[in-house]
Amino acid sequence: MLSFLSNIFSSPNKTIASYQKIIEQIHSFDDEMTKLKEKDFAKRTQKLRERVVGGESLDVVLPESFALVREAAKRTIGLSHYDVQLIAGIAFHESKIAEQKTGEGKTLSATLPLYLNSLTSKGAHLVTVNDYLAQLGAGWMGPVYHLLGVSVGIIIHDKAYLYDPDFRSKEKGDDRLEHFRDVTRKEAYGADVTYGTNNEFGFDYLRDNMAQRLVDVVQRGHYFAIVDEADSILIDEARTPLIISAPDTDPTSKYYEFAKLVTILTRDSDYKVDEKMRAVSLTDLGIKRIEKKLGIENLYEQGFDTIHHTEAALKAHALFHKDKEYIVKDGEVIIVDEHTGRLMYGRRYSDGLHQAIEAKEDVKIQQESRTLATISLQNYFRLYEKLSGMSGTAVTESEEFHKIYKVDVLPIPTHKPVQRKDYPDVVYKTDRAKYDAIVREVDETHKNGQPILLGTRSIEINQMISDLLEHKGIPHQVLNAKNNEKEAFIIADAGRPGAVTVATNIAGRGVDIILGGAKPELRDFDTPEKFKKALQEWQKRHEEVVSLGGLHILGTERHESRRIDNQLRGRAGRQGDPGTSRFYISLDDEIMRIFGGDTIARLMTALKMDEDQPIEAGMVGRAIEQAQIKVEGFFFDQRKRLVELDDVMNKQRDVVYKRRRKLLELMAAPHKEEAGELPKSKEQILSIIDKEIEDVVVSRSPDNFSDDEVDAIVKEFISIIPFDDASQKELRDQLLGVKEMTAMIETLQNIAHSTYDQREEVVGKTLMRDIESSTILTTIDQHWMDHLDEMENLREGIWLRGDKQASEAAYKKESFQMFEKLIATIDTSIAHKIFRVHLSDAPAGPTIINPQAGVARHDTVTVGSAIKQQTFAAKGAKSSPTSTKGSLSDLANALATAKTDTGHSEAGVSAPKIGRNDPCPCGSGKKYKKCHGK
Repeated sequence: MLSFLSNIFSSPNKTIASYQKIIEQIHSFDDEMTKLKEKDFAKRTQKLRERVVGGESLDVVLPESFALVREAAKRTIGLSHYDVQLIAGIAFHESKIAEQKTGEGKTLSATLPLYLNSLTSKGAHLVTVNDYLAQLGAGWMGPVYHLLGVSVGIIIHDKAYLYDPDFRSKEKGDDRLEHFRDVTRKEAYGADVTYGTNNEFGFDYLRDNMAQRLVDVVQRGHYFAIVDEADSILIDEARTPLIISAPDTDPTSKYYEFAKLVTILTRDSDYKVDEKMRAVSLTDLGIKRIEKKLGIENLYEQGFDTIHHTEAALKAHALFHKDKEYIVKDGEVIIVDEHTGRLMYGRRYSDGLHQAIEAKEDVKIQQESRTLATISLQNYFRLYEKLSGMSGTAVTESEEFHKIYKVDVLPIPTHKPVQRKDYPDVVYKTDRAKYDAIVREVDETHKNGQPILLGTRSIEINQMISDLLEHKGIPHQVLNAKNNEKEAFIIADAGRPGAVTVATNIAGRGVDIILGGAKPELRDFDTPEKFKKALQEWQKRHEEVVSLGGLHILGTERHESRRIDNQLRGRAGRQGDPGTSRFYISLDDEIMRIFGGDTIARLMTALKMDEDQPIEAGMVGRAIEQAQIKVEGFFFDQRKRLVELDDVMNKQRDVVYKRRRKLLELMAAPHKEEAGELPKSKEQILSIIDKEIEDVVVSRSPDNFSDDEVDAIVKEFISIIPFDDASQKELRDQLLGVKEMTAMIETLQNIAHSTYDQREEVVGKTLMRDIESSTILTTIDQHWMDHLDEMENLREGIWLRGDKQASEAAYKKESFQMFEKLIATIDTSIAHKIFRVHLSDAPAGPTIINPQAGVARHDTVTVGSAIKQQTFAAKGAKSSPTSTKGSLSDLANALATAKTDTGHSEAGVSAPKIGRNDPCPCGSGKKYKKCHGK
């Protein structure tokens, strides 16, 4: 009775009960919707949009809009939303994570709130874990949106598409994508509904905040998003941030040297591995062996470089294994996503680790990089006004969803009762005994004709199981990151009678496994007769598999997360289908080694149990579940710490990005020439210069400036405006007669303004606006990059100072002080650059990184280049003297048009002869002989 009452009055059930009235309102439109003609759907959408724009809330139009989508889906793709899918749609709209079991139609459910929220014309996003699912979802639902008069776009790696029924792709592939034409990313984001991957959405946000022009910004805001596989994206992927980086330094041969060096070390005696923390450390004996091999007395007195290469090589050697964390393909080290089992093309581990792995595998080492921009996935998704998500396994993480994202999880009832039978785990003492037992069960089950899906954690185990089955003569299909392009075809056949599929975590998400194999569709056949025959054959296979007990799931070991195990189990029992599942475990498995395996091993030894004799008891399953809960708690603390640290950065990022965005908007806005009104960028520059001059003077004596003080003021002033020796003397003479501080400030500011106006007259107003904007943007970006490096160093070192609470307080305090310094430094740099600036082409495009488990992964992208190289010696310049004498107004003109002795046009005065090894006056940081002295 208590259990019954608890279920009735629990929060999820009360929420679903409250939705029942809305469901009834939706159904009240059914008769009306069935009478609509095809042309009426878009008209109805327009009327709904006008109501929303006119102030009517989305909640009011929800029943009618959901009914409209339901009818559109029925007309176009032959699917009508079940009531449980309508419930899920309401939950998405109300910013909840809806837990829908596998096969319950999440893709179709999402069309309801995406359409509803698109009526605001602010854009609605569907975020997926990979390109394939983004294309599949948009392609499948594209006809539904089109009938409704709603545009739909796709954002994937390096590509963007827009649905166009009149367009037909000539490329081979999934025919659901044939009506998507290539467009710009801005057009795809401008669609009413946009499908894309979490990485691309996040990286586009960072790229937008590195754009040099407003026209290059592709995103139009963050209003509403549904995150598919929310637990994977918002939990698993959120351990580490997204980072955009640029090529920095060339890798050294030391990576190869140290990769060979660490192979002489022995585990346990020379180094210790902490599997729980994913850490490795040298023992005293190991340190001595390294020192002896290198011929040094103290490893830790050799500087950062030697320690860095030693630690990176040791991590690569002890913690990262081929065909588990990565594979080697075409001479390249490619990361395997530990949660999905898919290859992560273009991504790289950070901090020299990827280079160390490349050296270990003896492939070409790629260039190292430097961070340009970064954001955690948590803070990216918290940009959205309304955030929701869907997953088959979200309830176990409900606490984290609420604490980090302020969203609740709502379990959605299944359309039909779940009939899958989950057997207790079977535990063996050794791996050999476990795998022998797995092969025996596969052999017996296969002979009966029941389809089997074996889930493995890594490609290495995946291939080993395949070898064992092949040796036994059991026909099977293999699915892992090495052949994931065949995923859809392999999964389509996984439900056929007698099918045996060996898959990594790839099989845990995405495509449904249908009993009997993929159901035939009319469009795949030339004639209705052929389709009818194929459908009859499928029906026979389907009924055969159902009679055999449905799909049988065999897990070859437990994952560190209960969700991953539940995802594998969830492949069986779809839409009320029968199914079975069982996990096989060995005391040698990673989770048993780290958590609780010793106790069970002692028990088996005490009972003198044979190696081949298993333990099958609920007690073992509960112990493993408790171990998984510990692991999940550990990683939750990691993610919580990350978001707390990134919250500090997020406030700073927000200030810097808003300043950049405001400048881009000023650059894009047309300026009307009105009396006394300055262009905004010029006004901003002059204000910065005025403040810098004021600081120069105020830092001296307030009255009766001495000759030495005037000399110091002149010296600092020419660091802003580079006058030559003769002009400096003239300036000094003029200032010696000024005694009051206010007059001194006004005099210098007037000279600066006059010089600036003369320069603008020479180079032209249009180019001057470009110079101003480019100077401000590049200065902000350069110092922001430096600040990111400093913050990273602070974050790494702060935890060495004391306890956690004190370290966090120190981090917040010091990061705030660093940010204050950053803002002041930016303005000072702008003042000192504007009269010297020399615009040039931007360097090669940066690299994107998405760190995994404490390290980083990179994707190469192209960032908008800076303004094309310009010179300031514009046509029509009055003169280009090599020395300057006379009044300061003449000096200003000379400053605007001067050339160096080499003949290169420069923004500067005729400076003294420059030595070939002196810094180049253009500000590039290079020696003169390697820059403009060539």
